[in-house]
Amino acid sequence: MSRSLKKGPYVNEKLLKKISQLKPGDKTVIKTWDRACTITPEMVGFRIGVYNGKEHVEIGIIENMVGHKLGEFAPTRKFISHGGRMAKEIQKGSPSS
Repeated sequence: MSRSLKKGPYVNEKLLKKISQLKPGDKTVIKTWDRACTITPEMVGFRIGVYNGKEHVEIGIIENMVGHKLGEFAPTRKFISHGGRMAKEIQKGSPSS
């Protein structure tokens, strides 16, 4: 469910303040734990480290990300693979006949 239009998007004020202190094109990584923060046009071109529960995932903000949440680009779960006999055979590259 989306946030009310009356309230507007949620943006962390401390994060915006840190971004405003940097120069455009600066490669400094700003660490944040706020995954629910909405990406705004002011953030484009900066590098933000979003916490995924274990480490900070470095994200380069581009124009297509505006309007999305920071947490969408830092997955919290790591998919390894589905097991089974067929998966092992496909991985080897030798089909069983």
